[in-house]
Amino acid sequence: MATPLVDSFARVHRDLRISVTDRCNFRCTYCMPAEGMAWRPREELLTFEEIHRVAALMVERFGIDSIRLTGGEPTVRAHLPVLVGKLAALPVDLALTTNGATLSTVAPALAEAGLRRVNVSLDSLQPERFAALTRRDQLDDVLAGIDAALAAGLSPVKVNVVVVRGVNDDEVLDMARYGRERGVTVRFIEWMPLDGGDAWSNDQVVTQAEILAMIEAELPLEPVQRGSEPAERFRYLDGRGEVGVIPSVTRPFCEQCDRIRLTADGQLRSCLFSLADHDLRSILRQGGRDGDLSDAIEACVGAKWAGHAINQVQFVKPRRSMSQIGG
Repeated sequence: MATPLVDSFARVHRDLRISVTDRCNFRCTYCMPAEGMAWRPREELLTFEEIHRVAALMVERFGIDSIRLTGGEPTVRAHLPVLVGKLAALPVDLALTTNGATLSTVAPALAEAGLRRVNVSLDSLQPERFAALTRRDQLDDVLAGIDAALAAGLSPVKVNVVVVRGVNDDEVLDMARYGRERGVTVRFIEWMPLDGGDAWSNDQVVTQAEILAMIEAELPLEPVQRGSEPAERFRYLDGRGEVGVIPSVTRPFCEQCDRIRLTADGQLRSCLFSLADHDLRSILRQGGRDGDLSDAIEACVGAKWAGHAINQVQFVKPRRSMSQIGG
């Protein structure tokens, strides 16, 4: 079992990821089994008021300065701009991660409510392959959503691509070209063992070195100094933008990770691969004070592991898939 790492919340955790729903309008092969998943009843999910209370406390007491709304698919949550407006009033960088399927219809309202930027998941530019991966024929809708986000002034727009050997690794260069043409930042992600169908295998992981080699065969790159963000960044030598790689498997960045996650049902997690949840919902709904919430938050961070241990004998896959945790 990995050992605790954290001795200072403010030093390590500045980025709060909030899952606003466990539901999704796609049934991606990376996230869930073919038969789909059983969604939690609405009453088990945190209300907007509960989400805001936790977020405000973490901003005021623990120095959180970045909030990302995730899911499931966050845009399926009714009245999402209302929550965005509440959180935008806090002194934070507010962003959202989406599959983009309905983004074209909500991007203007989200931007008006105070959303600053957006990440869109897009694993293929080929219609048939996209439909096979998402079990939905909506590639055109996603591409329109990216354009709508740009038009609404959300910046930067980032496109996240999970690269899987033998599935979509032949599109790495096409994705890089697309990002340059549209003025968006493409981030390639090594496939992690968080799928809902237990299909992950190490030999399907396309490494950062391989991804960069595919791009640099046509588009020379140079590294950009890395901060606490998960992506290693590289700028094109001709000045036309940059690309990122998130090497979670082959080059883990656990020591620099500054993220903490709140699930849609009010469980706090210090890592995507954590095996333990810290229940904030019960505190919220049983009359708990802010001090009680603070104690639970500190306990969660204090138990953070030194690393996720993927590819090591002690690795244990978490019981929740990515769609249930929030990215």
